[in-house]
Amino acid sequence: MFFYRIAVSLIRVLLWMSYPFSAKNRKFLQGRRGLFKQLREFSETRNPRQPVYWFHCASLGEFEQGRPLMEEMKEQNPKIQIVLTFFSPSGYDVRKNYEGADLVCYLPLDGKRNAEKFLNYVKPKAAFFIRYEFWYGYLSVLKQRHIPSISVSTLFQSNAVPFRWYGRFYRNMLRKVTYFFAQDQNTVDLLVGIGIQSVSLAGDTRFDRVADICRHAPKNELAAAFKGDSHAMVIGSSWPEDMELLLPFMKEFVDDIKFIIAPHNIEEEALQKIEEELPYKTVRYSKVKTETISNYRVLIIDNVGMLTSLYRYGEFAYVGGAFGRSLHNILEPATFGMPIFFGNRSYRHVNEANALLKKGVAFTAGDFKELRDKFKRFFNNEEERLAAAEECRQYVSENTGATQLIMKYIAQQN
Repeated sequence: MFFYRIAVSLIRVLLWMSYPFSAKNRKFLQGRRGLFKQLREFSETRNPRQPVYWFHCASLGEFEQGRPLMEEMKEQNPKIQIVLTFFSPSGYDVRKNYEGADLVCYLPLDGKRNAEKFLNYVKPKAAFFIRYEFWYGYLSVLKQRHIPSISVSTLFQSNAVPFRWYGRFYRNMLRKVTYFFAQDQNTVDLLVGIGIQSVSLAGDTRFDRVADICRHAPKNELAAAFKGDSHAMVIGSSWPEDMELLLPFMKEFVDDIKFIIAPHNIEEEALQKIEEELPYKTVRYSKVKTETISNYRVLIIDNVGMLTSLYRYGEFAYVGGAFGRSLHNILEPATFGMPIFFGNRSYRHVNEANALLKKGVAFTAGDFKELRDKFKRFFNNEEERLAAAEECRQYVSENTGATQLIMKYIAQQN
C-alpha cells in the first residue's frame, strides 16, 4: 500500500511536469479543476430518495461496454440516478453530454481522501467498474462502507500483473471487488485460481450494444447518396500505419468500389496528409453537398461518433489499430455483416478477432499484396461474400445477453 501511494503521488507530479508539453495531460488536469464543487452541487440538488448508481469507465471503449447496462437500468426504473465517471479525456470529451447519465465527470485521482470525498457526495447504492480499471483507494472505501462493487465485462490475460509472482498487491485489490462478470472462461479460471469465487461467465456487454445499434442505427442521407449503387469498403479508425497498406490497395480498386474513411485522428494536419496521399476524387463529410457527393470515390469522415452507423453502408470493412497498440472495435462492422480485414500484429488479445478469424470471415494482412489477395476472394464471389456477412451477424447474435444476466444479479441484490 505504501508503494502504491508513492506511485499515485509520482503520477500526479509527472502530470503537472508535463502540463506545458502534453495537450492530453493538460486536458486531464484542467478537466478536474472544480470537480468536487461539481460533485457537491450534484449532491445538493439530487433527489435523496432515488438511488444513485455509479459507473466508471477508463475511456470511450469501456463506455460502450457500460452503456447497455446503464440504459437497461434506466429503462426499467427511470427514477434512478446515474453518475458516470471517466479517467481519460478521450472518453470524457466525447461523452460529457451523454443524456443517459445524471452527472458525467472525471474521476478524481485515486487515494483514500479523494475516494471518501467522492463517495460522500455521490452516495452510490452500487458501483460498476467496466472491463479492467480498478483503483485501490476507491475499492477499499467502497468495501468499508459495504457498497457493492461490480466488475462488468472483465477481461484478463494470463500474463497480467495480478497473476504474476509479484502481483500480490493487485490480487488483494481484486479481492475487494464484490462480484465479477467475466467476458470469457479464461478470465473466470484466472480469478478462481487466485481464490476469487465471486465470478461468473456473462460474456461481453458490447455484443448487446452493437446489436442494439444495428436495430436502431440512423440512416445517413449523405452516406447513402455517396454510395449509390456501388459497393463500398468502410475503413474505420485508421492510423498512418494502416494507410501505408491501404493507399496502394485503394489505388487498385478505387474504380470498382467506393471508400469511406473514418481516421482515428481528425486533426487538420492528419486530414490534409490523407488528402494529399489520395490522388482520387476525395471529399470531407463536413464540406460535401448531397447533390454532388455521388461524384466522389472517397469520403473522409472528419467528425467523431458517426463511424458505427456508417458500417451499414459497407460490403467490406477494414479496421485500424492492429499495427499499433491494439485493434479497434470489429464488432461494429460484424453486426452489420461483412468480411473484415485488419493488420497482422496487435489483435491476438481481442477475443472477437480470434473468433472471427477462426470462422473465416475476418482476415489479417501484413502488406498490400496480402490484403489484395484476400479481398479478391470476396470481391470476385458475391455468394461467398454474402455467406461471410451472414456468419458475422450470426456470431454477434449468438453472443448477446450479458446485460440481462447482470440485471438479474442486480434484481436479486435489491
